[in-house]
Amino acid sequence: MGATKWHARTRRDLIIEVWENLDCESVGARELEQIQEALREKFGAGALASPAAIARIVADEGAVLRHPEVFDCNLKWRKLNVDERSFQRNLDFSGLSQAFESVVKLEEQRLELQIATDARGLKQLRDIVTASRKDSLLRARSKILDEGQKEEAKEISQWLTVWLQAPELFSDWLDLRRRSPEFRKRFQNL
Repeated sequence: MGATKWHARTRRDLIIEVWENLDCESVGARELEQIQEALREKFGAGALASPAAIARIVADEGAVLRHPEVFDCNLKWRKLNVDERSFQRNLDFSGLSQAFESVVKLEEQRLELQIATDARGLKQLRDIVTASRKDSLLRARSKILDEGQKEEAKEISQWLTVWLQAPELFSDWLDLRRRSPEFRKRFQNL
């Protein structure tokens, strides 16, 4: 799917365009996941639609649904998204001590997903970290936070950048970073 250049401007139009490109009369889990991937690529993770919503749209256009697959795919997707939202709510990057606890959770989750060879889960985890890094960068540039909070936000964004670049090395890097004289001087209260 990644090589295709989609022309649709709306989510609904993209769903139909991808379905037509798949050139299939019946739609099940594989097709729904391909349509979801195209939505993610074109519009980002926030534009993702549930498999059931996608199935409704393509059925309105004449697709024959493989209902058991559609139900199973939708159930699996909902469970994954509930787990992801629940995991994301447990992360807090508002300060260094909270961020440290959160990166420990990130690492535990990454290792579990890696052991399970869950590529989709790993991508979702990267998306969570990318969004958290962007939030930290915004806080670092804030005009209403004090300098100490902005410095912490900048440090946290650096942690998350390293995690995104080399997750396998992150734990060792963070340990060394927190022991460094520069870190201790800048954040002596931690």
